[in-house]
Amino acid sequence: MAAILSNLRNTVIAGIVLTVIMVIVLMQWHVDTIAFDMAWATFAMRWLHVICGVMWIGILWYFNFVQIPTMPSIPDELKPAVGKHIAPAALWWFRWGAMGTIVTGLILAAMNGYIVEAISLGLTDGVPKHTAIGIGMWLGTIMWFNVWFIIWPAQQKALGIVDAEPDVKAASARTAMLFSRTNTLLSFPMLYAMVSAQNIY
Repeated sequence: MAAILSNLRNTVIAGIVLTVIMVIVLMQWHVDTIAFDMAWATFAMRWLHVICGVMWIGILWYFNFVQIPTMPSIPDELKPAVGKHIAPAALWWFRWGAMGTIVTGLILAAMNGYIVEAISLGLTDGVPKHTAIGIGMWLGTIMWFNVWFIIWPAQQKALGIVDAEPDVKAASARTAMLFSRTNTLLSFPMLYAMVSAQNIY
């Protein structure tokens, strides 16, 4: 067991294998209730969407609830470890978690047949679920845009991944922080809209 848990790759593989075993057992246990059909494929896409979303929002909240508030109290000699090693790795998963979330979300909306209705916020059909999921999709899209086109370029300068003058680095760090906080602010109504579309409407 230590060989599995001491290596992240092995842990992830074991988690996926455990999931596959669980699916097979449930399908055998409840014969004729679960089938590999379009409904299952749609669910599988929703599962991937949630996994990507957990990665994305989890790291967003890590930055805003842990890293940013803690940085002022970290001794100066330790700060380079965060800036050169932890933050770039976290930003990689952050960016690709955002990309995975938006791609799987759009595919999921298309598979469910409501992509146009959601993008138009339910104005084309008046269905409350489409309005709710549409609000969530638009907020998620704004957040995704912030990650890829504002936060990441600013962080590249702030962390020294891209050469920049000291004053540009400082301004870029502040820009990245403010847009990260914007995404944190938007994450609450976005998550409400997404979950309410599944459970209220």
